[in-house]
Amino acid sequence: MGSHPDMDTSSAFHFFFMDTLSRLLALHPLQTALDVRCHFGAPWLLDKPDAPPGCAPYHLLVSGDAWLELPDGTRAALHAGDAVLFPQGAAHRIRAGDGTPVPVRKTPGPHLVIETNEGTGPASDVLCGEFHFGPEAAPLLRTLPAALVVRTAEAPALATLRGVIGLLQAEADSARPGAAAILAQLSSALFALLLRGWLEQSPQVPGLLAVLAEKRLQPALHAMLAQPERAWTLDDLAALCHMARATFARLFRAAAGTPPAQVLTQLRMTQAARLLAQGRLGAAQIGEQVGYQSEAAFNRVFKRHHGVGPGAYRRNARSG
Repeated sequence: MGSHPDMDTSSAFHFFFMDTLSRLLALHPLQTALDVRCHFGAPWLLDKPDAPPGCAPYHLLVSGDAWLELPDGTRAALHAGDAVLFPQGAAHRIRAGDGTPVPVRKTPGPHLVIETNEGTGPASDVLCGEFHFGPEAAPLLRTLPAALVVRTAEAPALATLRGVIGLLQAEADSARPGAAAILAQLSSALFALLLRGWLEQSPQVPGLLAVLAEKRLQPALHAMLAQPERAWTLDDLAALCHMARATFARLFRAAAGTPPAQVLTQLRMTQAARLLAQGRLGAAQIGEQVGYQSEAAFNRVFKRHHGVGPGAYRRNARSG
């Protein structure tokens, strides 16, 4: 990939990193809903049970302070500008004050349900919604923590995310034409912004995303995403990263927890699931696009990875 003559090495890597992230996220289409806006005075409590598979709730703390609590006893302080995502739909509680439930009143707003209470303590403003993923996203979501916290306050690199949260807040209150469509588009961008912000803030990144965050492995992951149909060998991928074969294999396994061949299979099966859900190509054609000349071999690997064969997966995607 060529670089701009005025782009330094750090900027070039940042662009390369984000382009690879874009390719990875493109394999995981989602639907999103911004449902509720909470105007609460302390004490208040949001007590959410486990969400259904493929549903990832999120909360954006526009103003105020609160505590996040998970069933395993994990607690984290939340402040204005913080965003919390639950990739696997984990049960959680978010509270302010002593968390004593105060009766909540629900009224329809211009675009969202507005929840208010009679708490007389410090005020909080919270936007609540959900991301909905297809089953092909399960391997990626499993690599993320139960609760993913992104802190935008005093983080210049997260100015875009902070701006989107501000726009969501403004449009949620707006009665101007097109507000509903703008809310939908902003919400769709939110997952990518949250994931990017978390990757930039997290000291430890697991699984496939660890490969994405490891500068020396970037060329290999980018190549697998760009050309999943190619019969990549360990030597090919090591050469792209300017490493010896053994060094590359050791570093890749240390980052991803699995060898490159398994990551390549995961990416291929995610792409295949996406193409099957779109419904425009037959299984044999899709198998060829992700590197399988034999339809029988493709069917076998797909069923092992997704639990059902390509035909059943397509039918389930259509019915869903």
